[in-house]
Amino acid sequence: MLRVLTAATCLASLALGTGPTPVAVAASVGAPSPQPTSTSAAAIKVVAVKTGLATPAAFTFGPSGAIWYVEKGTGKVWVINRRTNHQRLFFDIGQVDSSGERGGLGIALHPAWPDQPFVYVYVTRNDHGVLENELLRIRSRNGQGVGFRVLFRWKVGSATYHNGGHISFGPGNKLFIVTGENGDPSNSQDKTNLRGKILRINPDGSIPKSNPFGTRIWSFGHRNSFGFAFDPKTGRLWETENGPECNDEINRIVRGGNFGWGPRETCSGSHPHDTNNSGPRPRHLPKTYFLTPIGITGAAFCIACGLGGGLGGDLIFGDVNTSSIRAIGLDAARTGLVVGSRRVLLTTTTGGVFSIQAAPDGRIFFSAPNGIYRLAPT
Repeated sequence: MLRVLTAATCLASLALGTGPTPVAVAASVGAPSPQPTSTSAAAIKVVAVKTGLATPAAFTFGPSGAIWYVEKGTGKVWVINRRTNHQRLFFDIGQVDSSGERGGLGIALHPAWPDQPFVYVYVTRNDHGVLENELLRIRSRNGQGVGFRVLFRWKVGSATYHNGGHISFGPGNKLFIVTGENGDPSNSQDKTNLRGKILRINPDGSIPKSNPFGTRIWSFGHRNSFGFAFDPKTGRLWETENGPECNDEINRIVRGGNFGWGPRETCSGSHPHDTNNSGPRPRHLPKTYFLTPIGITGAAFCIACGLGGGLGGDLIFGDVNTSSIRAIGLDAARTGLVVGSRRVLLTTTTGGVFSIQAAPDGRIFFSAPNGIYRLAPT
């Protein structure tokens, strides 16, 4: 059964949802164990970096700290010089379909940038009447994009939501891409298509030999995600995922793992098993979840982020429903989350939080419908 409520429309709707119900899960495949969560105002403020922007759904940093972002609606790629606050157009992809949650959704630079002058963008395009999601590699020459190559494409159904979108390079210089199930839960369990998955590729678009299924798929059973981050201390991958009218999730992703979303999903029964009950076992349960969705979005780790020792090593994540930024601590082994450590750092007035990224110096930045912002101590 298909549900398109609060968290299902991360980028298409910024309507505020009801307050979240905090819960924590003790083990990835064990029974959920509800725990209290503290909510307290932190001594943190929001500093505008660049406003007046047109839906910067995704952004990343160059080695010097320059901000690269892609407009959801147009697929235009811009570069912001943080020293001068000047921005310039790098490349206009063209033929972008931005209906609902389609559009320019992810951006990354080659890890050897600028020696390897490639910018990667995840975008929905209507190319001569064929609507597809595409992973593009744009070549830079003398500071400007001079053309692109489509590394691979995948089908887009009639639903305009659940396209996922975040992309980032991880350990071993592999590029990870998260895709939504495009409104059809059965896609998540179907390993013959790329919807409802986390993908992993080489920088040239080829399939790494170490992938679990001999395809681009790294994990499956995902509903719709707009954020993930690699723990700089361990290299492990953590992902935020939207539930239907229940169970927004934070998952620790494992190679070849099934995260349980699929055609048997429901929001009645034993949470979060009810939305993680499809496909082969073992099914990996979230490490924590919000019983009432918040529209969970981007995530980054606070490692030397300058926001105070109380946040050292925490996972920072945002949402679109309450426009808040939260933090949660990891356990000593950094394989699980600290029960009761989840808290609201601040609620912004930006109309939602999209992507969250750590700059090269560790500072935490986020994007919102009309701008890019930085977190700073008060």
